[in-house]
Amino acid sequence: MNTEQPPFRSGFVSIIGRPNVGKSTLLNRILGQKIAIASPKPQTTRNRILGIHNLDDGQILFLDTPGIHRATGKLNRYMVDQAMAACADVDVVLFLIEATDRPGGGDDFILDVLSRSSVPVILVINKIDQVSPEALLPLIEIYAQKRDFAAIIPISGLKGSGVDALVKATYDLLPPGPRYYPEDMVTDLPERFIVAEMVREQILKQVRD
Repeated sequence: MNTEQPPFRSGFVSIIGRPNVGKSTLLNRILGQKIAIASPKPQTTRNRILGIHNLDDGQILFLDTPGIHRATGKLNRYMVDQAMAACADVDVVLFLIEATDRPGGGDDFILDVLSRSSVPVILVINKIDQVSPEALLPLIEIYAQKRDFAAIIPISGLKGSGVDALVKATYDLLPPGPRYYPEDMVTDLPERFIVAEMVREQILKQVRD
């Protein structure tokens, strides 16, 4: 009888995509609490935000990044640089797209960047709660022809559908490794930063309304 325990797995996972595809909403859903601003306003996330997801047999370190787009202006270029840097030296990349949108130049730009790396990429089709299941098949076929993904997983970051399957697929791609952070930590950001971000989110809501 084999009683050998499976190895503890851990690693860093970048969440990337165009602006406003739901990266922060997904991270908050995975962690079960809010650490990242979620807003319809594009480019709300300005820095890389680390979210720590603890499992009994692993630890997944998610990096929420600013949306990748053709940058103009110093702030936009800085945010895109932050997102691009998050694609390096990680174990897995989650490439988020919207189920409600067809691929465009921004998505092809991201795919071109990812083609220069050997890191496994999971295509995450977000916002499936806004489309019929039949509408997903053509989108999956289009992206499957663009590159070989480690997995293609439809989800709703808002509703939670498919998120558990995404976490499992991500975990299965991680190498054996240590627990980098204590089990009671969900981010390495100071509380002051989180509070400031929540205030900024409320201001953005008031401006939008």
